[in-house]
Formats: sequence, C-alpha cells, structure tokens
Amino acid sequence: MDGREARRAVEAVWRMESARIVGALARYTGDLALAEDVAQEALAEALVGWSTSGVPDSPVSWLLAVGRRRAIDAFRRRSARDERYAVLARDLDESVAGADELFDPDAIDDDVLALIFTACHPVLAKEARVALTLRVVGGLSSEEIARAFLVPVPTVQARITRAKKTLAAARVPFAVPEPHERRERLGSVLSVVYLIFTEGSSASGGDAWIRTDLAGEAVRLARVLVRLTPEPEVFGLLALLELTAARFPARLDEHGDPVLLADQDRRRWDQSAIRRGRAALARAAAAGRGLGPYGLQAAIAACHADAPSVGETDWDRIVLLYEALGQVAPSPVVDLNRAVAVAMASGAADGLRVVDEIAERGDLAHSHLLPAVRAELLARLDRRKEAREEYARAVELCGNAAERAVLEGKGDALR
Repeated sequence: MDGREARRAVEAVWRMESARIVGALARYTGDLALAEDVAQEALAEALVGWSTSGVPDSPVSWLLAVGRRRAIDAFRRRSARDERYAVLARDLDESVAGADELFDPDAIDDDVLALIFTACHPVLAKEARVALTLRVVGGLSSEEIARAFLVPVPTVQARITRAKKTLAAARVPFAVPEPHERRERLGSVLSVVYLIFTEGSSASGGDAWIRTDLAGEAVRLARVLVRLTPEPEVFGLLALLELTAARFPARLDEHGDPVLLADQDRRRWDQSAIRRGRAALARAAAAGRGLGPYGLQAAIAACHADAPSVGETDWDRIVLLYEALGQVAPSPVVDLNRAVAVAMASGAADGLRVVDEIAERGDLAHSHLLPAVRAELLARLDRRKEAREEYARAVELCGNAAERAVLEGKGDALR
C-alpha cells in the first residue's frame, strides 16, 4: 500500500469512527483535550505504519491502542509516579484480563453521548459548546464549522481552543450527567445534533452533496437521546431527522449527481424512515405543549412526505408553519425558506419581495443561499439576465463542489 492509499484509508476510518475514538480515549484519560491530541497523533502514526504494513484487521482498535500509549507518554511527562499513569500502565499490559475491554468498538456507543454532554457543559458559551462538539464528535474541520456558522475560520479555531482550556480548568468530568443536570444542557445538545445532521444532509464543503455517514451518526445520536431524555422536543428533532433522511435515496442519480426536490422520484423515498418520523412527530405533539422549533420543522418535512408531487404539496400550510417557526426561533434562513414557500403558494413575485427584504437587512450576505433563491425566483419571472448574475454570485459563495455544479448548470441554462 502506498502513502496515498494509506491516507485514504485513514481518512475513511476517521470520518466514520472519529467520535467513538475520541470518546473512548476521553473516558480513558478523563481529559478531552488530551484525548483529541493523542487521537491525532495516532492518525499521524497510521499514515506511516499503514503505508508499509497495510490496514490492520481492526483499524479502530489499532488507533485506540496507539492513542492509549501516547496518553501514557503524556502522563509520564507530567509525573512519573502519577497514580493515573500507574493505572493506565497496568491496563496497557495485555496480560491483564480485560485490559482491552473498554476499547471494544461495539461497546463504546455511550462514549459518544458522554462526549456531547461534556462538550455542552454550562461552563462554556453556547457558540463554544456547539463548535467544540462538532469538532470532536462530528469530526468536522474548522473550515466546515465556519461555513455552518457563517463566521471566519480563526473565530471557530479560537472558540475551540478556549473551550478545551475552560473544560480542563473547570475539571469537567467525562460522563453523561445525572437527569437533573441534563435539562440545562439539552438545548445545546439538540443544536449540535441538528447541525451535524445539517452538515451531513447538505455538505458545506468538499465534493459530496450528501455525507450520509455524518447524517447517519446524527440520527443515531437522536435515537439515543430519545431513550435517555424522552422530552417532546427531542422527539421533534428525531422526527425531523428521520423525515429528512428519508429523501436521501432519491437525492442522487445513478451517476452520483444531485437531484433537486422537484425532480426526485418519490417512490425511492425511504418509507420506513417516514413512518418512524411520523411516529416521533406524533409523540412530540402528544405532550400538548405545542411544537418547538424542531417539531415545527418536522411538521414541514411531513407536508413534503405526504405530497405526491411538488405541485400537490400543501404550500399554504408550510407558509403558516414557517411563520410559526419564525416566531419561536427567528433566523434569516427560516425567513428565506418561508420566502420559497410563499413563492410556491402565492407566486414568484411575492416570494421575491420577501427575499429582497432579507437582502436589505444585510442578512446572509456571505451565504450562497440568498442569491441562489433570488436567482430561482428571478428566472421564474423571466428576468433572465438578473437571474444569471445571481447564479454567478451564488457559485462564488458556494463551498460545495456538487452544489456549485448545479448552480452553474442553472445559470448556463438561462443563456
């Protein structure tokens, strides 16, 4: 295996298993920052070792073993007689029965949940909680997180560095908190899971239109959260993720190119996921407290799931749901989605007025979403030159190669 193949193998393992690797090492060391550092050192060693000896039978166990040894080295540097070092050194002895039990890849799922709750500790600011969790749980790069937050990359890097230092200084334990402590962190946890899914369902960068591994991890975490904290809004989030993921099979054609909603073969939508999403939405509504932000988005997704086609969708109801969402969770992205729904319900001119209001406020100035929507509405109004200009601007701002190709194709079609 050459160096290039080894790099691809390491990247694939990290993309799928980074949260479990960092989670297991964090539980092992009790230090989140150290866990990520030694995980990165293990990756660096894998790039060299795997290129000469090939990918091991159990790549995760290999990385965990190396990470564990690097952690022991770090503790040795801190104190040669440290009690924790002595415990770790004993566990490293493979002759001790059960030494590797904590590192069974099939037995560390809860580590991911503990990792999220640790990263979402109240000692951190909300932005730092989300950024840190996306980094250590989602395995996203600083660039990907920056695009998700619409902020500069150095800002994200600074937030993550400060968050790690704060957790270490506050001696935050690596554990799933007790029930009475979970509620105060639940909002941040749900935000993190939602953003991880969003990055998976519409990748902000790279060549892939969908990152199903990332989205699938978010769905799995939402299912774990439902079992652990069966609150209405947790069910609302799970419903949203299931109903959205149900469309994944139809979002790419046989060549791997993106297929937009209007052109999707709805027979390919995952009916099992739709049933699970509807059931979770019913649980969220059954509490009788009114739907929260995730429940409202799930209700919008349910409208799409119920419709045989775009033209037969209940757009008037979707407009009302977006208006309600804008009241409980105001956001320029919510306003932009409402503009699309208004255009479908009342006409492109009405939708364009809403989009122009968003632009006048200066919202989404650095996002490709606003010019992309504006271009679509201008094209429907046969204002082709303006539409081409907006598509060109959207292409400049878009960080995803597959999405850029779609935008470029739409702009070229108007020539």
